[in-house]
Amino acid sequence: MESGQPALGGTWIITIIMVIVVSWIVFKYIVPKNFKEWRNFGLIQAFIIALYAEMYGFPLTIYLLTSFLGFDIPWLHVKGHLWASLFGWGDGMAMVEMIVGYAFVFLGISLIVRGWKQVYEAQKTDRLVTEGIYSYVRHPQYTGIYLAIFGQLIHWPTIPTLVLFPVIVVAYYALARKEEKVMINRFGDEYRTYAEKVPMFFPKWEETREALFGKDEKENSA
Repeated sequence: MESGQPALGGTWIITIIMVIVVSWIVFKYIVPKNFKEWRNFGLIQAFIIALYAEMYGFPLTIYLLTSFLGFDIPWLHVKGHLWASLFGWGDGMAMVEMIVGYAFVFLGISLIVRGWKQVYEAQKTDRLVTEGIYSYVRHPQYTGIYLAIFGQLIHWPTIPTLVLFPVIVVAYYALARKEEKVMINRFGDEYRTYAEKVPMFFPKWEETREALFGKDEKENSA
């Protein structure tokens, strides 16, 4: 074992705490209201459990890679940043992997929270939300889920979470399509016009650039 580096796995109490805390945060801002929403939430719950069970409990993916596929990966916590371990990038790149991954995670969480706040306020007046984050994408909370999960796959990939990721993507895409039918029945042409202008999950590059860097000087002078 490399000096000064903690071993991988074995801290199940941290696993339990992390699963409870993260699950509570997700449930608070994505409250399931019907069977399909509960089913999709169950997929996210499975992702959370699989992630933290390997991060702090038993490193199943590293066990399989070392025992059956011949990889030489020390059972150290830093080696759980698996992309760096698999490609031999070193512990420094493992930290970069963690930082990039968490950047996606926190961006995803911010979209989930901001989307929830706007919908909560709109429900008081029973109106269609088209401003704020909803002026960039029609389903910012689901975009947030995608980004947060993708970030965890950069930060701490495991076999179960890699399998669950495309399942979650498809499940929430199907749910979004179903919700849009409900919105069309409820708001009619107002929602159709909105859907024609605003992308489903990921904003147009021009609008993203403008939000991040402001309008181009040439555009301002025009």
